[in-house]
Amino acid sequence: MSSELRTRAVVGAILISVALGALFAGGFLFWLLLVVAGVLMQGEWGDLTGATPENRKLAMFAISVPLAILCPVAAGVSWLAFGLMTAAFFFVALVGRSVKLALGVPYIVVPVMALLFLREQAPDLRGLLLAFWALALVWATDIGAYFAGRSIGGPKLAPHVSPSKTWSGLGGGILAALSVGFLLHHFVGLPVQLAAASGLLAVAAQLGDLLESWMKRRAGVKDSGTLLPGHGGVMDRLDGVVAAAPLAAICYIFLVLSS
Repeated sequence: MSSELRTRAVVGAILISVALGALFAGGFLFWLLLVVAGVLMQGEWGDLTGATPENRKLAMFAISVPLAILCPVAAGVSWLAFGLMTAAFFFVALVGRSVKLALGVPYIVVPVMALLFLREQAPDLRGLLLAFWALALVWATDIGAYFAGRSIGGPKLAPHVSPSKTWSGLGGGILAALSVGFLLHHFVGLPVQLAAASGLLAVAAQLGDLLESWMKRRAGVKDSGTLLPGHGGVMDRLDGVVAAAPLAAICYIFLVLSS
């Protein structure tokens, strides 16, 4: 194993361990991890959109307001948090004079709200299961897409955006996500509707990955940041979660709560 691959594996294992620990703890610790990730992602978003250092900091301070109100001991996931997110968007757009920079606010806050909403569901351990499902299927999609793409290859999925992605990789990612969904259904009782929706969420995760790849290509950079050795930036690790988490929450509301 090369030194770079070893570093990537070690850092990846640490990141997953931290995420699972905070996810299991729930409450304040899970919110805190998401807030830290969210603020860092807003900084990386600023870099990718070409914002000045001053406007980049402005956006990071602005997004901290809706993220703070999401704290379990504050308003939590609520219309107030949604309103503050909207206010933060317009504040950054007007004061920073950049809609592109301001779009980072909903890009980050909406998936944070979705994950907190899923984690807060009751009774018993349902919230933990739902949030774990939303994260695990993204990890499974990435792994399935990587190995299917490497072993099968074939036509490119979006060659002008991400030359390494293939249709076979997308298929492998969907199969991996569905496998995780139905395993969670069989062993720990994930609602079968959500297990079946895992394939759709895998597609969303890949689209989230492609969106960030498009942004990096426009910015002329390989990674969104350098914070995580072997992995790049926080956005590089969470681009799939950003797209899949809100859809996971929507699927839970309409396929489970409304049924």
